[in-house]
Amino acid sequence: MVVQWLLVKLLFSTFLSFLICIIIGPVIIPILRVLKFGQSVRTDGPETHLKKSGTPTMGGIIFILSIVITGILFAPKRSDTFIILLSLVGFGFIGFLDDFIKIILKRSLGLRATYKIILQFILATIIAIYALNSMAIGTKIYIPFIKEFMDLGVFYIPFIIFVIIGTVNTVNLTDGLDGLATSVSLVVGVFFVIVSIFFKDPVLLVFSSAMVGGCLGFLKFNRYPAQVFMGDTGSFALGGIIVIMSIITRLPLILPIVGGIFVVEGLSVILQVASFRLTGKRIFKMSPLHHHFELLGWHETKVVKVFTLVAIVLGIIALLSL
Repeated sequence: MVVQWLLVKLLFSTFLSFLICIIIGPVIIPILRVLKFGQSVRTDGPETHLKKSGTPTMGGIIFILSIVITGILFAPKRSDTFIILLSLVGFGFIGFLDDFIKIILKRSLGLRATYKIILQFILATIIAIYALNSMAIGTKIYIPFIKEFMDLGVFYIPFIIFVIIGTVNTVNLTDGLDGLATSVSLVVGVFFVIVSIFFKDPVLLVFSSAMVGGCLGFLKFNRYPAQVFMGDTGSFALGGIIVIMSIITRLPLILPIVGGIFVVEGLSVILQVASFRLTGKRIFKMSPLHHHFELLGWHETKVVKVFTLVAIVLGIIALLSL
């Protein structure tokens, strides 16, 4: 009976979040266009991206609203419901500030890196302290494949802060092609849906299902050729909800597996910068990694399909590690 009840929650949460995106997307996108919230495209990037200049951005508002509304309606009123909403909306707001400064205030770099990290650090610290003091979470984390828990003790808070900030920023780096970050996040969301059923956790099930429905709905507008981009508003929010779900389930070490695409995208930037500064040579034609494949001649739809397929394989591996 419990599993059947969870499956009903899964269906309702996924469908409602999807439906909200489909309904409000055609309302919000024209508003973003009228307000001239258009994307500025890197002139040093692939030439095929130049035609995307002016495409409305900050579209992540669409799926943020769908997840928040679905969560409020269907999730039990518990502290973990609040912390998930805080992570989703909090990091989404930091991304919104970044987008707003880039687009409205015409500062191409957006929110200064120092301020961005400070805001992320403050929010990550609040989440880490919550997890530390939660009887359901504590300082133990699950070790994949070994299938044992390890108590981090005093190292728990700095570790979790690192995981949160790293996840949010690598999801942000992945958002560079039409539908890429959305598709990979969708796969990660499905992974947490399965985990939530296994754990019989109704809160996690509602939010992971809402994330899946939201990503599916947003793909209608974000797949190639994109009518709207999620912007930092959306990518930070997705990073926020993904990482908080891993913390609640005590599975932060699963993220490098199920979110392997995010990790590789982030590492490609770090390696590129380090190599150029140390040797004056670049490892990749361009970073993040998805641009490297574009410059090798892959159409961006091929990059998205291949990366999504890899994400699915990694998701299966992550499930086998539990």
